[in-house]
Amino acid sequence: MKAKEYRTASAARGGLLFMRDISGGAFGERVVIKDHRGQRRNGQVIFTSGEVVLVQVFEGTDDLDLERTWVRFLEEPFEIPLSSEVLGRIFDGVGGPLDDRPPLIASLKRNVNGAPVNPVARAYPQEFIQTGIAAIDGLNSLVRGQKLPIFSGSGLPHNRLAAQIVRQAKLLGEETRFVVVFAAMGVTYGDARFFQEEFESSGVLGDVVMYLNLADDPPIKRLLLPRAALTCAEYLAFEQDLHVLVVMTDMTHYAEALREVATAKGDVPSRKGYPGYLYSDLAEIYERAGRIKDRRGSITMVPVVSMPSDDITHPIPDLTGYITEGQIVLSRELHHQGIYPPVDIPPSLSRLMKDGIGKNSTREDHPRVASQLYAAYAKALEVRNLASIIGAEELSPSDRQFLDFAGQFEQRFVKQGEEEDRSIIETLDLAWDLLSLLPRFALTRVTEADLAKYHRWEGESEEERTEIGPSRAGTSGER
Repeated sequence: MKAKEYRTASAARGGLLFMRDISGGAFGERVVIKDHRGQRRNGQVIFTSGEVVLVQVFEGTDDLDLERTWVRFLEEPFEIPLSSEVLGRIFDGVGGPLDDRPPLIASLKRNVNGAPVNPVARAYPQEFIQTGIAAIDGLNSLVRGQKLPIFSGSGLPHNRLAAQIVRQAKLLGEETRFVVVFAAMGVTYGDARFFQEEFESSGVLGDVVMYLNLADDPPIKRLLLPRAALTCAEYLAFEQDLHVLVVMTDMTHYAEALREVATAKGDVPSRKGYPGYLYSDLAEIYERAGRIKDRRGSITMVPVVSMPSDDITHPIPDLTGYITEGQIVLSRELHHQGIYPPVDIPPSLSRLMKDGIGKNSTREDHPRVASQLYAAYAKALEVRNLASIIGAEELSPSDRQFLDFAGQFEQRFVKQGEEEDRSIIETLDLAWDLLSLLPRFALTRVTEADLAKYHRWEGESEEERTEIGPSRAGTSGER
């Protein structure tokens, strides 16, 4: 069908162009705007009614002379170019190159809104992904096909953590290639350079596709970037049979851009000024992760959400938690103590962890050791609070053991180097070393077989450890 051109723009506000007297104009339709200087801008129809068609202009509406602006409706959805050469490239939100290299020679184009997937065709997420970070691998394991967000705050090292996950993530015993799609929204130029230099210096840039939107770019362009990145991820996963890890930072910047556009449109605001459709809009993005039956590839998603004022009940992290399958929460208190990564263990959770760990995956004791560590650390935090009131010298001997455990758990298990890549076996062995600090009656979530095989009582030799008998293992629950 022939594209139609109009010169009926009636207003421009906040990156939006209001068009009147339009015959047609479909939701999601691609639009090209030509200003009075002959320069072209890209746009997309986001609202249509009998009288008004609303176009979001990705390059912004600054300096547009409405009377001399032509708008062409192309009668096609917004698509981005794709090919097997996307790896190692850096693009903006509309698929344009940002790496001083020629535009991508596309073998095909795909709709940024993604292809519809029959829910029955989805496969359940499973298979452990090793990130090399003990607090994640040991206690909040990431599973192939899962969406596991990082809840952070201003000034916390979520960018460093995201870069470390990109460098170190791998599938155990899997020969299929593992690639990364990295989407950065509203980041500063310094942060963008940080990610690019990190990936280049570590040698992983060749397996990474980067989509960048800087803080000074038009906010309206930010709304397209995660969809473009996920369209690329779907191509790599389901057409190229690759395992794809999608890291998106920062979803808070995306939601703020959505609020800005919704305000310009005149939408009725909901909580904290965000539109009422924030939940469904976030779900459109998050739910594109997963696996499809009879396809070797998969999409695993790690979005970063910075919580305004460290408020986990803020609409963005709150709604994200409803859609995704857990969360990794970063602690400002641990960060101030010099602990990296400052993962706050009690509120962190991976709902699909049970499906990716254990025998034939990580190690048979993993589920029970993780449960025991959670229980022991929770008890240790209670003891720490008590000690802050009555003093450590007033604690019982067993409570002092828990108090010592809390400090060593944070300093030895949670804390690790930014370049340190721990294997899951190293993580589990370290967990057993820490559990040896606790009294025997506290180890109620591991089995006698686990104790006999892995646990080393403080001060015992290797020979004594292998000779553990009923007198020692059989009373693990007694007080």
